[in-house]
Amino acid sequence: MNELETTKQPAVYRGEVALLAAVMINSLAVVLMLHSGSGISAISSVPYAFSLVLPRLSLGTWTYLFQGVLVLSLMLLRRRFVPAYLLSFVVGFVFGKLLDLHKAWIDALPATLPLRVLYFVLSYVLLAIGIAVSNRCKMPIVPTDLFPRELAAITGWPYSRIKVTFDVLCLATTALMTVVFLGRLDGLGVGTVLAALTLGKAIGKVGEVLDRHMTFVSCLEAYA
Repeated sequence: MNELETTKQPAVYRGEVALLAAVMINSLAVVLMLHSGSGISAISSVPYAFSLVLPRLSLGTWTYLFQGVLVLSLMLLRRRFVPAYLLSFVVGFVFGKLLDLHKAWIDALPATLPLRVLYFVLSYVLLAIGIAVSNRCKMPIVPTDLFPRELAAITGWPYSRIKVTFDVLCLATTALMTVVFLGRLDGLGVGTVLAALTLGKAIGKVGEVLDRHMTFVSCLEAYA
């Protein structure tokens, strides 16, 4: 009995359901972090800057437009149509729509200092869980996560270098746009810096826990 318990296999879950849950969690976390006043994640900072400078389009709309540009750039670099990239854009489109949905009710929440701290802590934990799940669900990931991974594969450059460069360029673009067009630095704060420095390790820790207790299967595995 003890031997059977020690060799117990992780529970198997559908990757499609896990992806939906991850997209919902991550979109909620991004808006919650923004509402905390501590900044926004690097990959969402550029759409956020556009939503401030050109507010006729919502944050969610700018998000999937930005992700569409990333997907198109990858296809141009590949010089061919890649169906998996299109599926990734669909995931990004849903993510953008959910951003607007969450923003509609989260903006109505009270924003006292203790609550802002609570919002940030919750958003940080949710992001770590959501990204860890999305990395394991064996389904297409959002284009902002796909872009640095695929660019590394296309160019042969180290992923870590491309990822850091991509994040820095996103933050620099956000800083430049808000300072030039709004006269102030907006969207970047202590939460942005803290997430950039520590979230990767937190995602890794959550992933280790997930790997011990669950695994995922999806309809796309046969085409991987």
